[in-house]
Amino acid sequence: VEVVESGGGSVQAGGSLRLSCVASQITYYDHVMGWFRETPGKEREGVGCIREDGTARLSDSVDGRFTVSQGSGKNTLYLQMTHLRVEDSGMYYCAVDNTGGTCSLDAYYYDDWGQGTQVTVSS
Repeated sequence: VEVVESGGGSVQAGGSLRLSCVASQITYYDHVMGWFRETPGKEREGVGCIREDGTARLSDSVDGRFTVSQGSGKNTLYLQMTHLRVEDSGMYYCAVDNTGGTCSLDAYYYDDWGQGTQVTVSS
């Protein structure tokens, strides 16, 4: 599975960005897609995930500000980010859990990863 993210960039605090992810060649009916972010000196953090049935989950740090959604083809993932904060800055990664099951924010369960897209929020 090839995973490609897009949509990162620089924005001022309070602004918005929308990230996109396309996962090609997904053949598993029951899969989960997720967003993770990484900043220097910190572990990779789960941001949000969504199952193929539409069940979604967000981390406490972004709930109410971010929305995770999927495209009609179920191999496209979006992350709408609003009211961005400086601490939201980082490299954002899209990932696919081919075994499906629970929508988890633990990177351990994800099999295929994109190269990441940088988000920078300035004050």
